[in-house]
Amino acid sequence: MRAWWQEITGLVLPAACGGCGRPRTQLCAECAAELAAEPSRVRPAPEPAELPVVHAAAPYENAVRAVLLAHKERGALGLAGALGGALAGAVRAGTGRPDAGGPLLLVPMPSARAATAARGHDPARRIAFAAAAELRRAGVRARVTAVLRQRRAVADQAGLGARARQENLAGALEVAAGGRALLSGGRVVLVDDLLTTGATLAEAARAVRAAWPTDGGAAALRAAVAAASPSAFEINRN
Repeated sequence: MRAWWQEITGLVLPAACGGCGRPRTQLCAECAAELAAEPSRVRPAPEPAELPVVHAAAPYENAVRAVLLAHKERGALGLAGALGGALAGAVRAGTGRPDAGGPLLLVPMPSARAATAARGHDPARRIAFAAAAELRRAGVRARVTAVLRQRRAVADQAGLGARARQENLAGALEVAAGGRALLSGGRVVLVDDLLTTGATLAEAARAVRAAWPTDGGAAALRAAVAAASPSAFEINRN
């Protein structure tokens, strides 16, 4: 019911820019430009084991941070298109020729049921679907393959450091029954809205590799996010 109400209000109520608050626009041109920055490879420090190559669209700061929080925590669902476009750019940057090696399978990070219920939507999955649609409009075969699930409860990640996050998530994810066969249909790209320490993507990569149908494909695993911590970009530049 909450998700339905968010969809309706997003259409009929006056909008303000999710990045800067400018009235009468959901996302102004200036904030959209920050989100559509040139994608780059990012590396958190310390870099967790199992983390695949990750590309991000923009640093998580200023307008980009505000847009992600507005979508994720305040139900500004209309921003999913712009975030999906940014994610699609990061996917293209990380996969080389997007038309080679079969379709791109975007695997979103799973949200806990309690978090999804509290927010009224699943941010990562919604952005993944928007990214897949953007890629298809550009002629790239892409689809969302939501095969990951939490196998046990995890603590709230807020306030945890890199090591604590890795310990919190260790062994927490698995590929759902039947998901193994789905992974054989193309090139897998793990996707999320944000990378901070990389612990979630590293755990997801471990779970996917454990279920991978063939040994050779696991080496090609990639990841993409709409935004990443500014320090991850700085490390990549050095």
